Amino acid sequence: MNIKVSQPISNIMTKKVITLNINQDLSEACRLFLRNKIRHLPVVKGRRMVGILSYNDVLRISFGEIYDDKSFIDQTVYKMLTIEQIMTKNPIKVRPYYSVHRVAKILMKNKFHALPVTEKHHLVGMVSTTDLLRYLIT
Repeated sequence: MNIKVSQPISNIMTKKVITLNINQDLSEACRLFLRNKIRHLPVVKGRRMVGILSYNDVLRISFGEIYDDKSFIDQTVYKMLTIEQIMTKNPIKVRPYYSVHRVAKILMKNKFHALPVTEKHHLVGMVSTTDLLRYLIT
């Protein structure tokens, strides 16, 4: 195995992770996605990670594209549903000491684009396919 892929994922993960509190609403999630140009938000309850919400999850419940007044429809749908109803509960997580190779295999096998990195149920980072590609081509 090449030295680069045997490195721990903690070397390349994003450490300053933007999170979403389980009690926030979907409108706030959308603002976070757009403002920060991200596609995945770990959902926390206190300090414990309880799920993950992807931008695609939110797009799936949006009907705005088929109506003229997209913002009205989206806001109505967002008020009807909670983060907890939409998020993926108990997502697959990786540990900081997992190798780049091991994490890449998990991403490929499950067709994921990002994974939370946790220690003792506490979020310590996120790793995305973009992080992996950036690392592997430099």
